Amino acid sequence: MTVEFECQTHVPADVRETFDRSRSIDLHMASMSDSRERAIGGVTAGLISEGEEVTWRAWHFGVPIRMTSRITAMTEPEYFVDEQVRGPFRAFRHEHEFKPDGSGTLMIDRVKFDAPLGPLGAVAELVIGPYLRRLIEKRNAHIAAH
Repeated sequence: MTVEFECQTHVPADVRETFDRSRSIDLHMASMSDSRERAIGGVTAGLISEGEEVTWRAWHFGVPIRMTSRITAMTEPEYFVDEQVRGPFRAFRHEHEFKPDGSGTLMIDRVKFDAPLGPLGAVAELVIGPYLRRLIEKRNAHIAAH
C-alpha cells in the first residue's frame, strides 16, 4: 500500500530564499535536532543540487535509521524532488514546490512512500504516515522561521 500526503506552508520569504532554505543540509539538521539527524555521507553541508546524494543518520522510534536520498529532479527555484536510493522504505519520494503567494512563498510538500515488512508494512504505514507528516510540518516551521 502506498501512503501519500501533502503539506502546505506559508513562508515569509521570496521563492528563491525559500527554495534554498529547503535544500540546505545545515538548516535540515537544525530542524531535526530532536531526532539527532545528521548528514554523514555525500553532501554534508551547504546546498544540495540535482544529481547529488546525502546519507542521513537519525533516531526514530528509538531505532537508528540510515537513509540515502538523491535529488532526482530540479527546476530552480520552483521545484525539486528527493528520492530514497537506500534506506528503510521500499520506496520514498518527496516533491517540493514553491509558489509566490503575495506575501512570501507557498511551500508545498508532497510525500509518497511504501513501508517495508510486507503485510506488517501496512500496519507500520498507519503509524509512519502521521509521524512523517509531523516531521515535515516541524521542518517547515523551522524553514519559515529562519
